[in-house]
Amino acid sequence: MKDFTLEIIQDSLIAAGDEMFKTLERTSMSPIIYESLDYAVGITDSKGELLAQGNGITAFLAALDSVVRSTLEKYTGENLLKEGDVIIANTPYAGGGTHLSDVSVVYPVFYHNELVAFTVNKAHWTELGGTYPGSVSTIATEIFHEGIHFPFIKIKSKGELNQAVIDIIKANVRLPESTLGDLFAGIAAAEVGARRVISIIEKYGLEVYKEAGVSFLNYGERMSLEALKSIPKGTYLGESAVENNGFGDGPFPVKAKVTITDSKFTVDFNGSHPQVKGAVNLSFNGLITGCRTIFKAITTPEMDANGGAFRPMEVLCEPGTIVSAEFPAAVSIYYETLIVAIDLVWKILAPLIPDKLPAGHLRSVCATFISGIHPYTNEFYIQAEPLAGGWGASKSHDGNRGQLSCGSGESYNIPVEIREMRYGIEVQQYAFHNEGGGYGKFQGGNGQYIDYKILSDGASLTAAFLGAETKTWGIDGGHDGSYNYFKIIRVNGEEERHSLGTNINLKKGDIVRCVTATGGGYGKPENRPKEQVLLDIKNEYITIEQAKEAYQISI
Repeated sequence: MKDFTLEIIQDSLIAAGDEMFKTLERTSMSPIIYESLDYAVGITDSKGELLAQGNGITAFLAALDSVVRSTLEKYTGENLLKEGDVIIANTPYAGGGTHLSDVSVVYPVFYHNELVAFTVNKAHWTELGGTYPGSVSTIATEIFHEGIHFPFIKIKSKGELNQAVIDIIKANVRLPESTLGDLFAGIAAAEVGARRVISIIEKYGLEVYKEAGVSFLNYGERMSLEALKSIPKGTYLGESAVENNGFGDGPFPVKAKVTITDSKFTVDFNGSHPQVKGAVNLSFNGLITGCRTIFKAITTPEMDANGGAFRPMEVLCEPGTIVSAEFPAAVSIYYETLIVAIDLVWKILAPLIPDKLPAGHLRSVCATFISGIHPYTNEFYIQAEPLAGGWGASKSHDGNRGQLSCGSGESYNIPVEIREMRYGIEVQQYAFHNEGGGYGKFQGGNGQYIDYKILSDGASLTAAFLGAETKTWGIDGGHDGSYNYFKIIRVNGEEERHSLGTNINLKKGDIVRCVTATGGGYGKPENRPKEQVLLDIKNEYITIEQAKEAYQISI
């Protein structure tokens, strides 16, 4: 009977995480949160071990428990946390490990004066100050260019709001109303989770609650260890690169050595390039997130996330590399290097476990930040969002089309109607492209075109599309896919092609064309059935000329 009770508590914690997730979605003020779902929520035990995590972006898989542990490291001795305290943090180099725009709300949960849990969420705030709108820059050289830094500070102390911090935020961001709205949404979501944790404890008792947490963590560890048994043992090497640092330098090598035993999954990134001038640097905590993403994909993809499942995983890297950057390195487009790291481990493992991993995908968030004055409301706007592209084919089916990157998880694109209502743009094209690539027995998923027409003068664009020089990779004879890039098509017809760009000036009538990559193919193209190639032509996934060249089929 007790085992059933422990399982009920575990399920209740997962349900509490889901309720936190929906609360943040319903109460936030930025479309990147309530439409794109660029956030994650979770519940940890009193030591920061992750017990439950609601759906959210995979790039935060290591962020929630590590931000709690960093909070505990700061609030120790005579400076212990008290009931009613709420912490906010966005330090890239400590717990959290992303960039300043991703702000964590950490809520200590007390029961009869005992610290029993933490509820925590981490969300991308559209605007957090810094040199350029959206708090993202491809040409930042130190973190001070990238926005306000909250080094694990109390936004509430014993239940009292820290008005000084609120005033600082108001004075330093371009969209104070939505920024503060997202802050209060994060606090509300954490409070909902805290109430649910207390209700579970009151129903089943504190000792049984603690036992359930231990049981859940141990279960996660057992499931990961069991999954490791099916993965070929050995040591495997690979190398990739970050193409550009925003200043035209590069490529910068990223190296990985993966060692798999029955009880350990170790990824060693030593030998990767030192941290660089520019904002593509990734912190070590962020690197752990990337490795957790691929580790979970090959071990426990159907199980709810918990810290125990990651116990068999170890990540190694000396400090100060491009994947383990230290203060004061700029990190605002860290996510591009995060995906390079995930993609590298993925590419190393794909030939070993073809039933679990497909060919390469678009390998970029392709995030765009368009800002300006809305032509109808005369209010300042910032559109911030990730874009969708093509995923690689697998050994049994074609690659998915129109999916966000591996770092995005449960995120979505922003609907056209919301974009055109909130921002000074008009979406003129949103379609799959057939720029080629990804041919194989199974075809890589098509990338996309999305065209934004700018509706007022004085707008600007910041964007990072790594993969402009490196195609997505095919496997087992499948062809490589295509590239990510963006164009500015000026009113006079002139075109400018970019991979990285910051605060590019836009005029009324200019078009920003975003192009995301087609995924890699799987298997030799000559093994693709002719009727499937003909259907691809009919659906305009490929052209007649591409069919002749890649599949040797004449129409």
